Amino acid sequence: MRNKVTVIGIGPGHEGDMTSRAIEVLKSADIVVGYTRYVPLVSHLLKENAEIVKNGMKQERNRIERALEIVESGRDVCVISSGDSGIYGMAPLVYEMMRARGLEADVEVIPGISAFQKAASLLGAPMGHDFCVISLSDLMTPWAVIEKRIRAAAEADFVTAVYNPKSAGRYWELYRLKELFLQVRDPETPVGYVRQAGRDGEQIKTTTLEAFDPEDVDMFTVLIIGNSQSYRWRERIITPRGYYSETSGDDNRPGQSIMIESFRAIEKELMNPDIPLGLKWPLLHAIHTTADFDMERILLADNDAVKRIFTSLTDGGVKTIVTDVTMAASGIRKGALARLGIEVKCYLDNPEAIVLAQEKCITRTQAGISLAVEEHPEALYVFGNAPTALMELCSLIRHDKARPCGIIAAPVGFVHVCESKHMVKPFTDIPKIIVEGRKGGSNLAATLVNSILCWPDAEQLKPGRDV
Repeated sequence: MRNKVTVIGIGPGHEGDMTSRAIEVLKSADIVVGYTRYVPLVSHLLKENAEIVKNGMKQERNRIERALEIVESGRDVCVISSGDSGIYGMAPLVYEMMRARGLEADVEVIPGISAFQKAASLLGAPMGHDFCVISLSDLMTPWAVIEKRIRAAAEADFVTAVYNPKSAGRYWELYRLKELFLQVRDPETPVGYVRQAGRDGEQIKTTTLEAFDPEDVDMFTVLIIGNSQSYRWRERIITPRGYYSETSGDDNRPGQSIMIESFRAIEKELMNPDIPLGLKWPLLHAIHTTADFDMERILLADNDAVKRIFTSLTDGGVKTIVTDVTMAASGIRKGALARLGIEVKCYLDNPEAIVLAQEKCITRTQAGISLAVEEHPEALYVFGNAPTALMELCSLIRHDKARPCGIIAAPVGFVHVCESKHMVKPFTDIPKIIVEGRKGGSNLAATLVNSILCWPDAEQLKPGRDV
């Protein structure tokens, strides 16, 4: 029978945080190898005649070398490691050195509670969703690699636990980590840290990313940074997994949940996240539909255009939306239309429009808009395809034949498209949303209408009520 190396994770230090298996093995161990600071944490569990081999910091290889020599001499040995032996612990080193020596021996790794797990339990429930663990020690990992990992964790919205945040010789790294996180994370992101977790002198503190002071931290501290969903409650940090929602109904619908998450992601990538809500709301819808962040540059909206059009459609007596083409009409949410009692009309296939187009040698969309104005001069007019139709509306407005409650100007193309949008701009008393240049489309026009129909949800940034 081969001799055995048992690598034991002893947890943060208190017996109450050790597994029963770890305690069982320690009580029967004949030889224990460990770091000088950690051996006293388990000495009360050892047999009176147990042989103890210990040494100081930065002597890990010597420690394991001695343990392997014991095994080669025909005896079993236990190697203790703080926290979990496989997480920044001794287990990897044991395997590496055994492989290098060609040592044929059995290995058992007994897991333990890691320091970040203990710290998390003391802070509340900050690790409730996807997380990562990063060590700031550059003794064995180049700083350039560590910084790359920090950036990735911050940008990926991982809850992040930080080991070895600071030492006498390493003071600036934690400042740099804070700087990198603030580049992509909300300043109000919850941050918690625990000093001497599970040991004498235990200290617990919660704060925000912006208010966090790296000078409060030392080598014996574990830092935990929440994600975009984390929040503080009763001086604790909670990161929801998603099993529970405070609200019922629409908020629990998968479609709306996806839109809410998408909007939050889009908002983080905006060059100017502080734009007025009246522009941000349709902009978020536009980017969500197109995945085109150029919208931040080319989407224009008159002051309070969304609010004014919504008011006209709900309290102003206007109950009609006219689109240039049927595709734009089909993209407007039916649930919102039914909820608000609004009708969408498109005259493209109207028999009278077909005849009128032939008689006047104009496009059917032009003819359709001409007919629509006769019946609904105050409707919301929406253009996602036909610049000629938009130009027709502008002409009718100039001749006092139309007085729309609003205009969505988003035709797409290469001929007369830019000119048609410029023609709309002088109507300063009509609220407008315009997609500048050649970009646009029926899907984009429809989503801009949808942003208007759910305007009451804008302040809470909860799109997709009618998805």
